[in-house]
Amino acid sequence: MHGAGNDYIYVNAMDGVPSNISELSQKISDRHFGIGSDGLVLIMPSETADFRMRMFNSDGSEAEMCGNASRCVGKYVYEKGLTSKSEVRLETGAGIKILRLHIKMNPETGRNEVSEVTVDMGCPELIASRVPALSANEQKVSELEIVNGKEYRITAVSMGNPHAVIFSEPLVDSVVLGEGPHLEVASIFPRKANIEFAEVIDRNHIRMRVWERGAGETLACGTGACATLVAAVLNGLTDRKAELQLLGGTLQIEWDEETDHVLMTGPAEFIADGTYYY
Repeated sequence: MHGAGNDYIYVNAMDGVPSNISELSQKISDRHFGIGSDGLVLIMPSETADFRMRMFNSDGSEAEMCGNASRCVGKYVYEKGLTSKSEVRLETGAGIKILRLHIKMNPETGRNEVSEVTVDMGCPELIASRVPALSANEQKVSELEIVNGKEYRITAVSMGNPHAVIFSEPLVDSVVLGEGPHLEVASIFPRKANIEFAEVIDRNHIRMRVWERGAGETLACGTGACATLVAAVLNGLTDRKAELQLLGGTLQIEWDEETDHVLMTGPAEFIADGTYYY
């Protein structure tokens, strides 16, 4: 499945979890010798929610949360008949997320299908030590850092996983592919970080590219889009609701002022079903 081009292999693990998940994720994600994906997602039973999601990057590392993957899980469990609910509680490594399924009748199939999913991503974490990111201040907002001999203005936000948002760099391959790997593993990020390079178009539109921790550049990152909007608001660059344009599509992000929750709305699509011989 993919959400705005962020593609993962989804496994129904309601009756059991595969062995050697980290190794499996690396092999199944290989775009030449495997199926090819940004990683592996297991859909599992939960003792505290309707379902549990575990996700692994293409390098085998486990991540706390993925917004695009959570939308796809919502579509999967509804359209595969695992639930009839239009609001699903999903347990993740970053806590329980609420998925609101936008359900429409498909006139071609005569079936109810999930057209979009809104995910309540919860409150952003802005305390630098909890992102985590090293900072002399309580929050790391547009702080000047030198990484690999170059200066960057970095804003650090956690959406259950660590993000570093940079607004001053052009969205070109030499920056994203050349500098993303150095920033991901910079010493100022104790658990590494997802790196967002963003360009503000106007108060309600942002263009961005993502170097994702453990996966390299991906066509979209839901938590990254949420972190980017939050960072833009903290820097006074946009309103609290905006359209985020990623390489794989667009996401609608809102940082609700009353609840402090970030809401993400976007697509989820099936690509194929099949059997993988492991």
